[in-house]
Amino acid sequence: MSTWHDYVQRSGKLPEWPYPLDYGKVNEVVADVLVIGGGVAGMQAAISAARTGVKVAVLERGHAKRSGAGGAGVDHWHGAVTNPCSGVTPLMYTEACYESMKGWTGGHVRYIITRESWDTLLDCEKMGVQIRDVRDEFKGADFRDDETKLMFAYDYKSRHVIRVWGYNIKVKVYEEARRIGVNIYNRMMPTRLLTEGGKQGGRVIGATAVDTRTGEFYIFRSRATVICTGGAGRLYDFAPEVTASSSMGNLNSSGAGEAIGWDAGAEFVCMEGSGPARLAGYAYAPYSMANAHNTYHGTPIVDADGKEVPWVDGFNRPIKTVQERFQPSEGQDFMLGEGIGISRYLEQYRNNLLASDLPERIRRGEFKLPLYADFTRLSEAERRCIWGMMVGNEGKTRIAIYDTMSRAGFDPDKDLFQAPVTAPQGYDHPNFWSTGVNTPPSIRMGGGGGFLVDWNLRTNLEGLYIGAGGNLFGGGCHGESHTTGRYAGRHAAEYAKTAPEPVPDRIQIEAEKARAYNATRQSKDGNGWKEINAAIARIMRDYCGEYKNEQTLNLGLRLLNELKTTELESAYASNPHELGRLLECHSIITVGELIMKTALERKASNSILGFKRLDYPETDPPDWNKLLPIRQEDNKVKVRELPLDFHLKAPYAPDYEENYRKYGGV
Repeated sequence: MSTWHDYVQRSGKLPEWPYPLDYGKVNEVVADVLVIGGGVAGMQAAISAARTGVKVAVLERGHAKRSGAGGAGVDHWHGAVTNPCSGVTPLMYTEACYESMKGWTGGHVRYIITRESWDTLLDCEKMGVQIRDVRDEFKGADFRDDETKLMFAYDYKSRHVIRVWGYNIKVKVYEEARRIGVNIYNRMMPTRLLTEGGKQGGRVIGATAVDTRTGEFYIFRSRATVICTGGAGRLYDFAPEVTASSSMGNLNSSGAGEAIGWDAGAEFVCMEGSGPARLAGYAYAPYSMANAHNTYHGTPIVDADGKEVPWVDGFNRPIKTVQERFQPSEGQDFMLGEGIGISRYLEQYRNNLLASDLPERIRRGEFKLPLYADFTRLSEAERRCIWGMMVGNEGKTRIAIYDTMSRAGFDPDKDLFQAPVTAPQGYDHPNFWSTGVNTPPSIRMGGGGGFLVDWNLRTNLEGLYIGAGGNLFGGGCHGESHTTGRYAGRHAAEYAKTAPEPVPDRIQIEAEKARAYNATRQSKDGNGWKEINAAIARIMRDYCGEYKNEQTLNLGLRLLNELKTTELESAYASNPHELGRLLECHSIITVGELIMKTALERKASNSILGFKRLDYPETDPPDWNKLLPIRQEDNKVKVRELPLDFHLKAPYAPDYEENYRKYGGV
């Protein structure tokens, strides 16, 4: 099979664009529900909407069979607290997340997730995803329930995190969407939400997009729209040759959903929140090095002389046995588990971890580098489950890590698995492969902010719903994305059944069409998309890094605007792929502007949000213990105040379950 490099070397020239070009050709698609983003959340939204009998279209940037952050698979599923083995209730789980974050997470979204996560997982099982040990490979193991054949992670007593064989989960939800008649439009770059009368803040009635293979322009008309896209993965950094294979996220994510939502007038909260970008790709390929976190939870870590690193519980008390690593300790209600989209855990919900003073003990010479994972100190069932089942199903690890190392002869029954050799402070967190010492501190990642939604997962804009874990305030990770997508799709469908006919504003469409094709009309001497993306990332690192003040934020906004109106405006696209990438740059700039404008409004530092204002150094002052929903109206920023527990205040009931019964639609 000939590769790109073979062709270029053989012919001495680049190949012709392989698809028919038809810039300017307009296609109109009419649907009851439009889903923007075809990842796991988008597929679930489309399926749940289509099952109500409405006509559904999905607009996807890549190819929906494998696209999105969840496209490579998953090994465990959070929040399934209603499974028959669970010792945790939806209220317990929701309050644990909410209290751990001191209210800085959407409690109503958390409750929706916990009420429906198990049901969503059962739906996946019906689609062909294996969620049980059906071949009795682990019969009798501590983490297995022999009656249901379910297997659990982290907390073997409370049993609310389920281990799954999810390597094919994206393929299965994609196939189910196709089977029930969902119309999927792949290779589409969304450019704008259409609003009634073309007005910012008006009812959302569809979207526009460009086909990044043919260059054709698409108008999607819909009675309801669900945004299920990811965050802006290239906002603070653009070095794909270095970071692509070692990033845990999807570098194709450009924040397009957030950008078009912001431009349309949707409200956001906590976009100023951020944290160190440990998973940005400056360390090692995901799960490729020894560690004791997430998929590898409970794994013994030893030093170069075979001396084992001790474990501690959530209260920093010593843990004596391997079995205790998977059990809540005295004073703990249950352990929440890792990967649920919160940055802080109260002691009574915190996971058991390696000793927190490990870096200092390495400096003193008590532990000698390098460190290793010693699977032989686990039970045979634990060893096979962590290395064989979980690493064999987790996203980005089945082929790259599990298959590669197995072919190379790695045997967990006898071989040690080396951890990266780094500075002592690199071992302050048990996820060694993502060690933060390799990532510059100015590179940040989002800290739990996103679209503000109500109990229907509807935004402030009529007709617009959100169904994605990553850019939804209160969302989470993989399972949460499935669940919120499923819930949002169902509610969007019910709204669409009685919503008025969408009548797009032709002036808005023509203006967007002209903007979308601008790069195809520029001089070939103009900048390319890579230069633009790199410039955006530099501005964000310099002017919106870990520490901020009013001057740097305003300078950053000015520079982003200058970049947008000069270099980006004159940038050239030689084919539809490059056009799509340049349109992504528009989205990335928009998300950067949203973050900076949000940061200007919070005039206090905040420990939960990781928000540090040099000109307002007081941290967590009581007067600023509030949300600041931000939106655009007539292209001007509008901000209001909202209590953290707004979801339990009028017009809502003061009780989670009462609200769910009223708004859940089941």
